[in-house]
Amino acid sequence: MRLARFIHSGNQLEGSVKDDHVVDLSSGERFQFEEVTWLPPCVPSKIIGLVLNYRDHADELGLSVVQEPVIFLKPPSSLIGHLGQIVFPEGTKYMHYEGELCVIIGKPARKVAANNAMHHVKGYTIANDVTVRDFITNTFRPPVKAKGFDTFCPVGPFLVTPDEAGDIAHLEIKTTVNGETRQKGNTSDLMHAVPEIIEYLSDFMTLLPGDMILTGTPKGISPIYPGDTVSIEISNLGRLVSTIVPEARNN
Repeated sequence: MRLARFIHSGNQLEGSVKDDHVVDLSSGERFQFEEVTWLPPCVPSKIIGLVLNYRDHADELGLSVVQEPVIFLKPPSSLIGHLGQIVFPEGTKYMHYEGELCVIIGKPARKVAANNAMHHVKGYTIANDVTVRDFITNTFRPPVKAKGFDTFCPVGPFLVTPDEAGDIAHLEIKTTVNGETRQKGNTSDLMHAVPEIIEYLSDFMTLLPGDMILTGTPKGISPIYPGDTVSIEISNLGRLVSTIVPEARNN
């Protein structure tokens, strides 16, 4: 099943997507995709990201891989939905996309073993862990500012339940900018698989329903600028599209 949250005629609604063009409500109402404004498919209490979870991405950055997951938090205010606008902060030198598989928690998880972790997953979506590399220095560690600006976490379009997502250990990820392929990878290359990540995180924090876990990005990052359109596709999960806009100046 594919579940969606959206706005129609000023109302926030939730529905299911049974084909590529229509959202169905439980009331029987149906809306064409072009009639709605997409929202993030859930409302998390926290968004947890992993860095360097693909060895090839660590290699392209010239960084060493560590055995334990390296995590950071993105604020909920960074969330935007499918077809939303990512704001390019004024004065930025290097901003880039990071196409990622996003895990959505379905029931509370605390000290959950890896072999039981998937029972706590509600589903999956696509995420773009937008990053300004200007702020990734020893002074700005962990990279909360670099990844925490408003609009820096596009997600969606849908929450795809595990039965429809298929084998999440073998999903292809592709990112294009203005139609040009910039990034290709596969979740089979994750250094820390989803069950291991949930076990690690739930050992010291309670994961709550709706919480999002961004599992890392493969190699292939490159700069993006105002006017660009970024599209991220993951097998079985759909396509997340965002546009880059300049930051509005305060007069």
